[in-house]
Amino acid sequence: MLSTALVALDATILATAVPAIVDDLGGFSQFPWLFSIYLLAQAVSTPIAGRLADVLGRKPVMLFGIGLFLLASVLCGFAWSMPALIVFRLLQGLGAGAIQPISITIAGDIYTLRERAVAQGYIASVWGISSVVGPALGGVFADFLSWRWIFFVNIPLCLVAGFILWRNYSEKVERGTQRIDYLGAALLAAGTSLLILGLLEGGESWAWDAPISFGIFAASALLLVAFVLVERKVEHPILPLWIFRRRVLVASSIVSMGVGAITLGLSSYIPTFSQEVLSASAVIAGFSLAVLTLGWPVAASLAGRLYLPFGFRITTLIGSGFVVVGTALMLLLGEASQVWEVALFCLIVGLGMGLVAAPALIAAQTSVDWSARGVVTGANMFARSIGSAVGVAIFGAIVNGAAGDATSTPSPAELASGMHTVFLVITAIAVALLVASAFMPKHVAEPAPAPAG
Repeated sequence: MLSTALVALDATILATAVPAIVDDLGGFSQFPWLFSIYLLAQAVSTPIAGRLADVLGRKPVMLFGIGLFLLASVLCGFAWSMPALIVFRLLQGLGAGAIQPISITIAGDIYTLRERAVAQGYIASVWGISSVVGPALGGVFADFLSWRWIFFVNIPLCLVAGFILWRNYSEKVERGTQRIDYLGAALLAAGTSLLILGLLEGGESWAWDAPISFGIFAASALLLVAFVLVERKVEHPILPLWIFRRRVLVASSIVSMGVGAITLGLSSYIPTFSQEVLSASAVIAGFSLAVLTLGWPVAASLAGRLYLPFGFRITTLIGSGFVVVGTALMLLLGEASQVWEVALFCLIVGLGMGLVAAPALIAAQTSVDWSARGVVTGANMFARSIGSAVGVAIFGAIVNGAAGDATSTPSPAELASGMHTVFLVITAIAVALLVASAFMPKHVAEPAPAPAG
């Protein structure tokens, strides 16, 4: 939970400090890269870290991720220019990409099938708390201390998390003769980097139909094809292709993509809708979204009471049904709506997400033994990152299209129209989530025990 807090805080704490950072370092046109580069690096390193955890063990990979995150946080705190801060955020993202999937993998190792839902609920609660605390803490540091403290605050968290892990978590890893697939890792990193870069920056830094956009996606496709060809022949692939042939793993990954897209869409545009269309204050707008991230861990911790007797398919279907209802109700929102309505609909979605995301991940982890649990968890987290990146592209294009080419700030009516289309697309994704949930297995056999230690 401490390790997850590092990743969760740095995903939310930076937003309110951006004005102070720009005032100090300049580079206003470059500040969006502080977010993009972090997300890109985290997404790319996640599946690789998952595989390394299966080969080298969870503990060394996790400690490396925490150490890299600590070093990057110190460097970010001492950044002397916007380009330097962007590079150090890249290092932070690489550390986060090792921390997040391995913390969830360790939970899958040390808890039984019955206990995992509660454990995942606790881990998910860290994100809920961070979504509320992070922006407020960032604003406090920026206003009363210095924006640099949003990075320095990571130092004690890293040290405590690393010490607890080093002191209390032991594992016995039978490494055998497995070799690390460096070529596959390089091709996967390069191909997915270009793919996510094109999705994040398309329509923002360059037009979708610009030559650079076509070039980035073409290069990404070639690199990923080369990656598949390498993985088919190498003895110990960095991302085994059998992951894409097992129904439970494919279904859980598609569910994870939908969760990523929906979460990104709501967290990006619900506060904007509440403030610009409903004229709510920033605090109230934040509350309307916070109930989503608070309802999520509550439902996740209770999911075990459903999937143990009724199975993973029924549980995820119930959860995705909640998500469909919550997002469909958002289609009723307009300029005359109340903020409490937004909060209520977000709560319904959050409860549904808790019954979808955690069981889908637990089903994927349970379907494999210890030696493949890391790569399966990493692939699931990677799918969520891809879903978030696709969501950025789709929702950004919708809102920009609704605003038109006017240089003035869009009116509440224009924003309401754009947001309605966003909610419509989110509802469609929720329906796809419901369909993907139908392909989840009813029950999954218990995995093989972890190596003694």
